[in-house]
Amino acid sequence: MTKQARLYAIREIISTRRIGSQDDLRVELRKRGCDVTQATLSRDMKELGVSRIAGGGDYALQAPDEVRALRPLVNAEVLSIDANESMIVVHTLPGCANTVGEFIDVQRHPDVIGTVAGDNTLLIIPGSQKKTAQVLQFLKNKLIEGQE
Repeated sequence: MTKQARLYAIREIISTRRIGSQDDLRVELRKRGCDVTQATLSRDMKELGVSRIAGGGDYALQAPDEVRALRPLVNAEVLSIDANESMIVVHTLPGCANTVGEFIDVQRHPDVIGTVAGDNTLLIIPGSQKKTAQVLQFLKNKLIEGQE
């Protein structure tokens, strides 16, 4: 497997499943035909900007510069957050849903399947109904309280 293919596989694995340790990630890579040393995996994770999610302990892709740049904007743009058992809706100022959606997307939270933005409404789809409350709390922390 080439380095680019390995990096792609790491991004895909971390974006689609909970990875609690480098060994867990090595096992997933091995299932895809990539036997990698811990040292190489560690370098790859650093290159991709992979770090642990605060409070959760799982690994996630981070985009720190973009997150820092967007944080002041999104805190001012979010009006409310509502949820039912399976979906979360964020109401924003007119024309701001895309910016807030991008901010959420670059967080690469493992329990968020995706976002869909309109003009002033953003739909966030959690990975499962069981994860909706966790994702809702994550969004309130990031969007309203501005926590790191």
